[in-house]
Amino acid sequence: MADPLHERDEALPALRQVYDAAGPYLDGLAERLVHDRVAEPLLDRLGGPLPETGRGTAAAVEELLRVGTATATASAGPRFFHFVIGGSTPAALAADWVVSLLDQNAFVKASSRFADAAERVALDWLRQLFGLPAGWGGALTASATFANVAGLTLATHWWAERHGADLAADGLAGLPRMPVLATRLLHPSARKALQLIGHGKDTAEIFDAPAELGGRLRDLGAPAVIIATAGEPNAGAFDSLEDLAELAEQHGAWLHVDGAFGLFAALSPRTAHLTAGVERADSVAADAHKWLNVPYESGFVLVRDPSRLGAAFGMPGAPYLPGPDDPRGGFGLLGPESSRRARALPIWATLAAYGRDGYRAMVERHCDLARHLAAAVDAAPDLERLAEVPLNVVCFRYRPPGLAEPELDALNRRLAEELLDDGRVYAGGTVHEGRAALRPAISNWRTTEADLDLLVAVVRELGAKAAP
Repeated sequence: MADPLHERDEALPALRQVYDAAGPYLDGLAERLVHDRVAEPLLDRLGGPLPETGRGTAAAVEELLRVGTATATASAGPRFFHFVIGGSTPAALAADWVVSLLDQNAFVKASSRFADAAERVALDWLRQLFGLPAGWGGALTASATFANVAGLTLATHWWAERHGADLAADGLAGLPRMPVLATRLLHPSARKALQLIGHGKDTAEIFDAPAELGGRLRDLGAPAVIIATAGEPNAGAFDSLEDLAELAEQHGAWLHVDGAFGLFAALSPRTAHLTAGVERADSVAADAHKWLNVPYESGFVLVRDPSRLGAAFGMPGAPYLPGPDDPRGGFGLLGPESSRRARALPIWATLAAYGRDGYRAMVERHCDLARHLAAAVDAAPDLERLAEVPLNVVCFRYRPPGLAEPELDALNRRLAEELLDDGRVYAGGTVHEGRAALRPAISNWRTTEADLDLLVAVVRELGAKAAP
């Protein structure tokens, strides 16, 4: 086989191969191992030298499916709790196939009016979903990290303006260090964003409480940026967005909210108090591939003043490119990426399919499941919960009697590794307030109480085997 033109009639048969494999794979997600170590040798089949003569469409797809369905981590299934990862709802999964089928470049209207229209609607539906005021805008990104990059880039442009500088034209040269203030909940994603923008990953000043942060603002007496965290991944803790918004307004600071998964607390009356004040922020970053349950890669940034997006992310002029204010422009000029896949389609489809009520029900069900897990941990004599459970993350450790803290830390680090190797459930380790622990996060639409009961049983089983 050589030129793909000679296999132009193989596209539909190849898609049928994927379709035929999809049924058994999806049907087995609830019971399959999250990670199957026995299947790992199959990964070697992907390697070898680059083929001089290809094996053809059907053979290549057959091999990819054979290896992939056996070795892929079942993060789309109900027993993956290691990171905050959702699966893909039926509507989102089907829409993602549409994305590949239509293969649209969501750069500007000229590259795809369809993708542009879908993104415009999807962003406004997200704004409405989280209760943000009319007039807010935004852009879709590849992740919450890129959404943090976008929001903090806008903050940097705003800050430079207050020093009389044009950041888009001249950069940071000659400007003082931008003050960045946050609490101890600051996530590495925001630090990475600061690193990428050029401020440095260690530039943020960390405070234990809003009052201390406010004191620093008073001492500065100059424009500053506040990063608030809505949902910390170890225990689901939240900054007080109302308090930080009040400080930002008092001192003329930019407030950026990193709400990667915690922003979804706004969907339920039971948890909306956690995100109270987010509407007073200047920029908000979050992931759709977490609690919205759409395929990777899907994040978004929402901003109070959408006119800032074009000024920050518009491309230098070229005869064939529209400017950010040109009616022929599009979202590729309003965010970090230019050529982009039409990632709005799964967002549009899942919101169209399940609406506000469906997502509120899912968030509330997951919060109920977190409380179910917390109760099971509290009832077990050899488990210890390490934090309150405000949302969907339960932080706990295995604690048999008679072990000192260093021994407990070593045991729980070993348990975390063995839990991942075991593969029946997936919940990796962390360190919370100096103690080694597990931090399962519940965000997959398929997860049930039975999955969490299995998690507890497996943790206790493996913990007993690993204990000295």
